[in-house]
Amino acid sequence: MINESALLESKSLRDGVLERTDLLDKVKALSLLPDGTHVTTAMVAAYFEVAETVINNLLNRHRQELQSNGLRVLRGPELRDFKELNLSFYQSGYPQPRSSLAIWSRRAVLNVAMLLRDSDVARQVRTYLLDMEYLARTQPAENPAPTDVVSLDHRIDQRITHILGKTVVPMFNALIETSGEHRKELIALRAGVQRIERRLHQHHARLQRLEGVRDDRPAVGVMAAMDAMHGRTFEHHIAKLLRRDGCTNVVVQGGHGDRGVDIIALTPDGRRLVAQCKRFAPYLNITSPEVQKFIGAAKVLHSADVALYVATCPFTPEALSIAAEAGITAVHRGVLEEWSAGEPLTVLE
Repeated sequence: MINESALLESKSLRDGVLERTDLLDKVKALSLLPDGTHVTTAMVAAYFEVAETVINNLLNRHRQELQSNGLRVLRGPELRDFKELNLSFYQSGYPQPRSSLAIWSRRAVLNVAMLLRDSDVARQVRTYLLDMEYLARTQPAENPAPTDVVSLDHRIDQRITHILGKTVVPMFNALIETSGEHRKELIALRAGVQRIERRLHQHHARLQRLEGVRDDRPAVGVMAAMDAMHGRTFEHHIAKLLRRDGCTNVVVQGGHGDRGVDIIALTPDGRRLVAQCKRFAPYLNITSPEVQKFIGAAKVLHSADVALYVATCPFTPEALSIAAEAGITAVHRGVLEEWSAGEPLTVLE
């Protein structure tokens, strides 16, 4: 099984997942140049929330690999033609003359995500890649359908199966009864249609299993499982982690009348604990107003000794700062992944 360290170190493993450029936008929207295909080095740096010099240093260290995945350095007439195509961008974004320009394809940007160590955004992209790699390895080979079209596949499968079972097969039965010369061919065709019908039933059952949340999924893939949970299921998952780590009197009370917290419990040493659980998309953020609201509920309404704000997405820097000042433990996506994999929260010890 691929892990994050192996992905950072092995070019062959990186090459195996470079087609998943769609994951970039699942973590954070990637702005493109007017040509709709490329980004500049500055835009790559903005996406990964690092300095442009960091990306330039990465380019110098891994130039050959990045060029094989779509990085190009334009000069001369090629640069002039490119500027004309993206004129509006250069008028507002790069007023100074340039003798060369590095442009990056989406594939090259994904390559950066697998090389850049000190970026939370890059780490989130790698997490998604690992999750999707796990799902690809564990689902049946004859079912390569991406998870974002599962519901559509259900409807198509059911409709085709209905047509085959209620219309096509009875038609063959009638033809077979009245035909003499082509009876064998019709019987063979009917058998083929019935095989397709059975396969569609099996395909439908496999998709239903893949849609369900699996409690036995290992650490690689655990974030994909949590991303697929409903809010209430996510709250119970967090309650399960608290019980695993020795908390007692764990009660899930999220919903109407919860007084601003989703879970109440006692830590292993008897302190009063409350938790807020937010299952948000990984490209969103927990903001400072949300943390401030939770501070009031945790400290004023519940007099909590330990307050956890658990989220499947990052926190803004201001939100993290306010949480730290108020004694709130921010369990963001990275910490949540480690906690779910067995690493206990320090505040519970």
